[in-house]
Amino acid sequence: MYDLEKQNLRLFSSYIVHVLRPSYMKVFLNEYLGKEDVEQILSQESRSVTLAAKMLLEKMMCLEEVGWFQAFLDTLHASEYTGLHAAVNTWDFQEMEALLPLKTLLERVEPSITKNMKPSELLPHMSDCLTQRDCEEIRAVQEQRGCVAASECLVDILKRSDKPNWFKVLKLALDNCNQRLALDLLEPDGNEKCMMECEESSDTMATVCFEYHEDGESDMGLLKSSNDLSLSNLQGNTEPSEFPQPSEPLFSPTCCGKTIVALMICEDHLKKFPGKAKVVFMATKVEVYDQQYKLFLEHFSKDPDIRVTGVCGDMELCVQTVVECNDIVVLTPQILVNALQRGELLSLQVFTLLILDECHNTTGKHPYNNLMGRYLDAKLGPSAHTLPQVVGLTASVGIGTFKNQLEAENNICQLCANLDARVISTVTKHIDELRSYVHIPDKEFYLVPPQTSNPFIEIITGIMSNIEQLARTVYNIESLSPIQNREYGSQKYEQWIVEVQKRCKLLQLQDPEEEKRMCRALYNYTEHLRKYNDALIIYEDARAKDALVYLQAFIQQVRNAGYGDTESHLAALLDSQWAQLQHLATEGQENPKLQELKFILDEEYHNNDQTRTVLFVRTRALTDALKNWIEETDSLNFLKPGILIGRGRKSHLTGSGMTLTSQKGVLDSFKSSDQSKILIATSVADEGIDIPQCNLVIMYEYVGNVVKMVQVRGRGRAQGSRCFLISSSKERIDKEKLNMQREEVVEKAIASLQSSPEDLRAKVDVFQREEKARRAHVSAEPERPHDMGSYQLLCAKCRHFACFSSDLRVLQVSPKAQTLTPNHQHSLPNHQHTSPNHQHLSPNYKHSLPCHQHSPLKQHSTPDHQFSPIP
Repeated sequence: MYDLEKQNLRLFSSYIVHVLRPSYMKVFLNEYLGKEDVEQILSQESRSVTLAAKMLLEKMMCLEEVGWFQAFLDTLHASEYTGLHAAVNTWDFQEMEALLPLKTLLERVEPSITKNMKPSELLPHMSDCLTQRDCEEIRAVQEQRGCVAASECLVDILKRSDKPNWFKVLKLALDNCNQRLALDLLEPDGNEKCMMECEESSDTMATVCFEYHEDGESDMGLLKSSNDLSLSNLQGNTEPSEFPQPSEPLFSPTCCGKTIVALMICEDHLKKFPGKAKVVFMATKVEVYDQQYKLFLEHFSKDPDIRVTGVCGDMELCVQTVVECNDIVVLTPQILVNALQRGELLSLQVFTLLILDECHNTTGKHPYNNLMGRYLDAKLGPSAHTLPQVVGLTASVGIGTFKNQLEAENNICQLCANLDARVISTVTKHIDELRSYVHIPDKEFYLVPPQTSNPFIEIITGIMSNIEQLARTVYNIESLSPIQNREYGSQKYEQWIVEVQKRCKLLQLQDPEEEKRMCRALYNYTEHLRKYNDALIIYEDARAKDALVYLQAFIQQVRNAGYGDTESHLAALLDSQWAQLQHLATEGQENPKLQELKFILDEEYHNNDQTRTVLFVRTRALTDALKNWIEETDSLNFLKPGILIGRGRKSHLTGSGMTLTSQKGVLDSFKSSDQSKILIATSVADEGIDIPQCNLVIMYEYVGNVVKMVQVRGRGRAQGSRCFLISSSKERIDKEKLNMQREEVVEKAIASLQSSPEDLRAKVDVFQREEKARRAHVSAEPERPHDMGSYQLLCAKCRHFACFSSDLRVLQVSPKAQTLTPNHQHSLPNHQHTSPNHQHLSPNYKHSLPCHQHSPLKQHSTPDHQFSPIP
């Protein structure tokens, strides 16, 4: 009796014992096993859950009592083992088998991912794969032992999960909670260009160089790869943390320390390997690339035998030819990634020296990490490789989140592992000389009273409330996002809108026409909510007048595109209040933050009329608003403000981002003439761009993490520089003060790692093995076959048909491949593509066709449509 069931339990025992926790099955244990057996199993579980589960199965093999197997199934179901219950009930373990690779991946990254998760934030988003009992256990562990222990508990539970969707739920939870470092560990390394958004950053005082030295040289005089740094290099009289000092200054004091170090390293390397050296210097931003390329050209122009060139942006050059014909190549890292992907370069072995500027970016899916992943795979592989030396330069290594020195050390070690760096070099011997050239600005904080609630805010929030009510008549928008307690005029509200719009694209209704109508209406409602939210943010930091200019520009854009009943109704909401809003904008009191900003600028320029100021703000719209305010303020209009924003997406008021030429013009004017005395900038200027004349840095509600603090502060390099933070938020000022404390923790962490080189190398080795295992797991996954059938491209906003995927033609394989439809224009009767920068289509991807318009009879409310492929 029950022979078949027992045979199958033995057959599938390897799946069962890695899921089942006997203590969850106490009802079954107490009913069918003896008291002594139960105690033995539960005692074993305290030491090993898997061994306890094996012991339970062994005891079950001896059961003969009628009904025990059905009782086992019933207890599985009652204990919420839904996946295991279904598998045992049908003896079909295919879904359980499919979970094994995901659990293997989680196990391999466990040491890293547990340091980058916050379980208390994740649990509300993981109810689909965690039981109430699981959540209570994790919370109890966090209260008693802390966040890392709770993360370990969560990972242990997931590794034993029988829920088929647990991996997807985990990734969605990490995404919703913006825990990007943990999420990146679970995702395949993408090759797409890293989006440099307003990330948080951190900072350290001293310039830091991560440097990898090789032990020996090959017969060709090139550097060979080896895993360890020779101890002899650490025990001599010469301090390894110091670079050789030149007999005379190489540059004027306007150059920053890292650039000097990079050029010295290049010069030394070229002398050691004449005729064989191939150096690549990488800069993370195009703006920084142009600056560094000029410095390299200028420095090496004295030696006609050293050939220097640069590759950037849309230059149609063969990278292999460029490398073969030059000794030093300056470029952005994505270009090198693309060349390796296309096969223009076979590997990194063609170089003898890689220099990574701002190397703290070597994390996640950044191109730096992509390149170093290739490097490490070659180095740690079974065959010998001749690899280049790697040098990373940064002023800020306080990456990631950390609460104490140990966690900071682990973050730094992870960065070192990504860079294959086993030596951290900081300026110590000549620190006084460094400070005579690179000045650290004094920082002051100004806490300003916030804007009080007034009729202007009440009118705008009233309009937003009305729009939300209209949206609820179309669909239950609250069900589209888990974000709660969102306030009007906040970044959290912006996140809610993004989440709702993203989920709208996935909605499917039985009636296609109703789906189109609903999606278009929801998009229009949320887009108007976004603009009103932006206007409130502008009002908080600037003037009511600037907020109205912003709204007026948006409504005019809607009218120019042509609109239907929904758009007309939404525009009427603003029109009905326009006169009152204009009256309030002219009669209201001035923003206290603007009054404080005016006071600071008046004082600083009164004391020194040659002052050069960089004013950092959070958004592009605010750069326009503050520029207009300065130009319209009599005591400040002589400053002739310039604006420096990114080149990517559209600016809400000016219509587009700046071109590289425009950026160069603004910077040159600010650096070399009296035309502009103040530069209003977003995050594009906080890293790498050298502005030596700047002696005043103002952070206008602009706070990030430690890296950003150091980078922003570093823009003020002139002697006597000062740095001010103006904010109406005490929490924001406290955060910046906490960043200053964390900077000290990072410096202590660096010193500790420098004093214990063996510990550093040991941790680096562990992290590298983990990352290699993760990359191997990802590469081993079978690639999804591309469906050769044709897909429809529908507008993600209104689900209107645009074209078929077969209509697309690839002109150039690049991150933004151009497409044409020369033979299929008849398939686009109601659409006109006005932009050549369409993305190449693959059936497995979502794509955006940036400029799609309806026929003249009925145009969409905005010309920027996004398209999703529907098979």
